[in-house]
Parts: sequence; structure tokens; C-alpha cells
Amino acid sequence: MSQLWQARFFTTVNHLRDLPTTQVPEIAFAGRSNAGKSTAINILCNQKKLAFASKTPGRTQHINYFSIGGAQINQHRKDVTKVDEIRALLVDLPGYGYAEVSGSAKLHWQELLGDYVQRREQLAALVLIIDVRRPFTDLDIQMLEWFAPTGKPIHCILTKADKLNRNDAASALRVARSVLSSYLDTDGKPFPFTAQLFSALKRTGLEEADKRICELVGLTSLTEAGLQAATSTDAS
Repeated sequence: MSQLWQARFFTTVNHLRDLPTTQVPEIAFAGRSNAGKSTAINILCNQKKLAFASKTPGRTQHINYFSIGGAQINQHRKDVTKVDEIRALLVDLPGYGYAEVSGSAKLHWQELLGDYVQRREQLAALVLIIDVRRPFTDLDIQMLEWFAPTGKPIHCILTKADKLNRNDAASALRVARSVLSSYLDTDGKPFPFTAQLFSALKRTGLEEADKRICELVGLTSLTEAGLQAATSTDAS
């Protein structure tokens, strides 16, 4: 069982001043509204309603935190989480780019997202959720531009891969990796950016995403847990 399956709601904030004072590693999920971010989080955490998937994309205006450790999966939302036992935090950032959101809300989100990804010391990595059929919009590039200077890893999950045939999906993945590899540090070396195909419907890329996310925040992945279990069985 992946440790991501332990995720439960921790807190929600709408201003940087209200961010948790925890010092554990955080991994943030960002993406254009309707790219499948909430669905990806839910399937990775093996829970149907952990991340809120609004019927109106772009409605969620807050940063939502989910804790790994410190609580039971079925623990009531209002029950106290043992903060000192939290091992990592998953951070669901507001979706960006939905046309019907008011201008003032868009400006607030832009400032909130930009400041968070650039300045949050606890942020260990960014998971960028992109619809494989609409890769790297201007807003996706903006997120890359904000985050790249930190030198921290980005893992790009290309969702809805089942909507493309195998050749088109492979081509989209190559393009994504090419875009990511174009970002270089001051020494001319590529940043630690990776990409993969993903389909919540077909469960394509689930173990790959689980492994990478857990790796980035120091947790045991689904694959590693299976290998450990197999080793333990063989030893006995």
C-alpha cells in the first residue's frame, strides 16, 4: 500500500500568512482548470473525494493541504491531526486559466500561486498536471517560469492519455520532455524536470507517478512497498 493512501484533509488557506508552520516536505499539485488535477490526486491517494472536483472548473480558490501521517484515513475531518507525526504534505493549488472567473479572483490566484511556488521553503517539488491534448499553454509556461529558478524538481503528469492513440500520446510525451529539458541552470545543465503519461480512467502511469511523488518527499512508494513485501516473504 502506498503511503499516499494515508492522505487526509489537513487545512485550507487563502492567504500566504495562513500557511502551516510545519517543517515537513511539501509537494504541490498545479494545473490548468479542467486538466484533471483533482481526479489525479484522488486516484493517487486511492480516495474518491479527497480533493474537491468542482462541476465548475476554477471555482476552488484556496490552497488545500492533505497530510501524510498523523491521522487515520477514516478519521473525521474535525478530529485533531497529530502534527508531530505528519511526514509530508500534499498541496492542492487553485486551478488556473478558467475564463469565467472574475478578474480580481484571477489576480489574487496569480499572486498566491506565484508567491507560494517561489518562496515556500518547505516546498520540495511541483507536480504539474497538463491535459495531454492541450500541452503547455501560456499559463503552464508561466508556472514553469515561476518555479524553475528555485532549482527544485518538477514532475509533469500528462493526463487523459486514453484520449489519444499510442503514437500521438508518445509524441506528446516527447514534446513535453523537450520543453522541460530546455530549462537550464546557470551552469547550463537541465533542471531536474521529468514527465510521464497518465490516465485515471485506464489507470495508466499510476505506479510511475506514485513512485516519483513518494521519491520527491521521502516516502515509500507503491512499487517499493511491493518489493519490500516480496523480499520479506522470500526471507521467511
